[in-house]
This record gives sequence, structure tokens and C-alpha cells, in this order.
Amino acid sequence: MTVSIHDLMWLYLFAINGIAFVTMGMDKRKARKGKWRVPERVLFTQAALGGSIGALAGMYCFRHKTRHKKFVVGMPAILVVQTGIIFVVFFGNMK
Repeated sequence: MTVSIHDLMWLYLFAINGIAFVTMGMDKRKARKGKWRVPERVLFTQAALGGSIGALAGMYCFRHKTRHKKFVVGMPAILVVQTGIIFVVFFGNMK
């Protein structure tokens, strides 16, 4: 059985979005308990590495960081940029 690059890409995106979602939930739980928190740069890095959908889902599912403008604007902005990149890569060469 061979694994294509597309299969690996989908597996990566599934994994990074799952990680971003879980990390958002863990940070919310830690915030409620007054424990050590996940740095914001980690949350943004996970989103920038392809986990923007998972991060956004985690934000709204766990009601976490939804009052912080940099998250409410930043996470969707990352998703828009990623969508644009995907569009250019996959459809940019069509004539």
C-alpha cells in the first residue's frame, strides 16, 4: 500500500487541527483552575501551521479567548490567508 502526498497532507491537517482544538480546551481548563497557561504565541503558532480551523472551533466550543480582539480577528485572518494560499497553489495555474 502506498501513501500519496495528498494523503499525508490530509493526515497532517487533521492532526494539527486536532492539536489546536485540544490545546485551546486545555488552556481554558487551566485558566479556570488558575494554573499555568499555554502561551498565546503557541496558540497562534499552531493556527499558523495549519490548525486555524481547529483553533477557531476550540475558541467557540470552549468559549475561550472570544473576548480578546487579537484572537477574534487574528484567528480568522490566519484562516483567510491559508485559504488564499491553498487557492493559489491548487487553482492558480488554471488557464
